[in-house]
Amino acid sequence: MTEANNALLIFVRNPQKGRVKTRLARTLGEEAAYNIYLQLLAHTRQVALAVEAKRLVFYSHFIDTNDQWTFPDFEKYLQAGDPDLGARMEAAFQLALTHYDKAVIIGSDCIQLSPAILESAFKALDSFPYVLGPAFDGGYYLLGMRKPTPSLFSDITWSTPTVAAETLRRIDALGASTFVLPTLADIDEAEDWEKYGHFL
Repeated sequence: MTEANNALLIFVRNPQKGRVKTRLARTLGEEAAYNIYLQLLAHTRQVALAVEAKRLVFYSHFIDTNDQWTFPDFEKYLQAGDPDLGARMEAAFQLALTHYDKAVIIGSDCIQLSPAILESAFKALDSFPYVLGPAFDGGYYLLGMRKPTPSLFSDITWSTPTVAAETLRRIDALGASTFVLPTLADIDEAEDWEKYGHFL
C-alpha cells in the first residue's frame, strides 16, 4: 500500500460551540458537547496520521488555516456544492478519484476508529469495488470506492437508521460487491458517550 494510490477524505465540522454535536448538547450542554467534539477531532487526526495515504480534510463552513490539520500532513478543502451531505460527499469523491486510485471517506464521530480499520479498508479496495464500515446507529463511519458512484449519495435520508443498509442495497443493485468492515460506534447522543467515551 502506497500513499500515492490512496486518498483519505476526512469530513469535519468547524469546531464552533453551539454548532457541533447538537444532539449531545441537548443533554450534556454546549460546553461539554464542544469539548467532546474536540476530543473526537484529535482522535481522528491521530488515527489518520498513522495511515499511509494522502489526507484531505473537508471543512463544513470555512477553511481554517490555523488549526491541528497542518500542511503537509493534510490538504485542506471546503465541502463543495449542495447543503445535502450526499452531494458534498459525492463531490469529494469526484475530486479525489481524479488523482488517486482509491478513496475512503470518514467523519470525525467514530470513537472506535483505528489505523487497522483504515488499513483494512484500503486493502479491501484491492479486491472489492466498495468498502463500507457500518455504525451501530444504522449509518456508516466509512465508505470507500475506486470510481465515483453518484447513485450512492442521491435521495438518501441522512442521520437515519437505514443509511448503511440502503447504501449496501444500491451497491448490490449495481451488480457490485462490498467489503463490510466491523460495526463500530459513532458518538451522536449522550447515551453513546456514556457507553463508549472510555475509548478516548
